[in-house]
This record gives sequence, structure tokens and C-alpha cells, in this order.
Amino acid sequence: MASDEHDERGFFGERPLPTIKRAAAQEKPHYLGHRDRLRERFSATGGEALADYELLELLLFRLIPRSDTKPVAKALLTRFGTLAEVLGAPANLLQEVKGIGPSVALDLKVVAAAARRLARGEISGREVLSSWNQVLDYCRVAMAFEAREHFRILFLDKKNVLIADEVQQTGTVDHTPVYPREVINRALELSATALILVHNHPSGDPTPSRADIDMTRTIIDTAKPLGIAVHDHIIIGKNGFASMKGLLLI
Repeated sequence: MASDEHDERGFFGERPLPTIKRAAAQEKPHYLGHRDRLRERFSATGGEALADYELLELLLFRLIPRSDTKPVAKALLTRFGTLAEVLGAPANLLQEVKGIGPSVALDLKVVAAAARRLARGEISGREVLSSWNQVLDYCRVAMAFEAREHFRILFLDKKNVLIADEVQQTGTVDHTPVYPREVINRALELSATALILVHNHPSGDPTPSRADIDMTRTIIDTAKPLGIAVHDHIIIGKNGFASMKGLLLI
């Protein structure tokens, strides 16, 4: 009898798992096929053929490797609006979206920094006034979705080639302190002969304020006797830009 019991235990111990359970164990997550198809579409047609949420999904594939990233991508766009606004959002706000932890938020900011560097490369070493669209594109990428005002200066040489790009001041949601003397001193340090002033309006409306106009005219008046020209003051908003020169304000 003891021998039979031993045999019975051995029989059950060696019995394979039921077919249903084995199939379930081998079944791949549903999102893996979706990832392959999306990669194939990108490879075949390029990024222009994909919606914002699909491009964002592609970015998130490697950042969140073991999860369905479509709901996360759509949640980010629901919260911030566009892919550009997602990449421009502060890391702490990105982390308020379910599925985005500190490391993923940091990686998205790395992508944003790379995009800014790429856009700046389009104007570095070039005659800026003949590459005006690239200048505007760079300014939008760099500043349009910042939560606070930034005052940026593009310093140009006598051939209007970009020699430096610096954020001189960072302010609040609706104000940045600008000191004309510091602007001119920095231009002299760099031997710049021309400037393009740029700042953003986090409200989204790029319309120049009275303070913006007065500050710009003060910088122009301070720079002119020293042989430094101010080509323009561009104000960047989420929905567009305003050129003070184009508006005949300077």
C-alpha cells in the first residue's frame, strides 16, 4: 500500500500543467504588438505621419518598458495640451500625471534639452537675419512653455552671426527684471555689435506691454552711442510671437 501511495504522489508530481494555464503563462502582453506596429509606421512614414500621442508613446516605450504607454501619453496630452507643452512642462508637474515618476520626468526633460540644442544648432554660426524663421523656431522651442518669464539675449557679431545665446534674467509668471546697463556690459564683454532681445509671456499672449516697450527703448538708447544695434525684441507666447520691430514699436 505504501508503494502505491508513493507511485500516486509521483504521478501527480510529474503531471504537466493544464494546457490553459501554460498558454496563459506564455501569452505576451497586448501592448507589445502595438509597439512593433507603431515602430514600423514611424520607420515607413516618419514622424510627420504620427499624431502627438503616438510620438509621445514612442518616447515612452523605452522610458516605461513594461507597461502600456498609450494611456500615459494621452493623459499627458490631456493635462498639458501638445507634445511641445509636455516636453516644456516642469518635472514636478509631469510627475502629477499617473505613470510618470521622477526618472521618467527627468528623461522627458533630457529630450526637451536635446530638442533645444538641435534648434539652436540651426542658427549657430549662421547669419541670423537671413535665418529668421530658424531663429523664431529656436525661441519657441526654448521659451514658449516656460512657467516663468525668461529674458534671453542673442549676441551677434558685425556679420550678424550668433556668438552667444544667454538667459540673463528669470522672473515670475508675469514679470522679469531687466537692467539695461547689464545688457550692454555683457555685449561689450563679448564684443557683440548687435543684439536680439527675447522674452516669453507664460500667459500665452505675446502682446508687448507698455513696460516691455519702454524697457526695449531704454536698451536701444543706451546701446546706440556704443555702436551696438538692437535688431528686434521678440516676445514668445504659447500661441505665437510678437516682433516689436514688425509692430513698428521700435
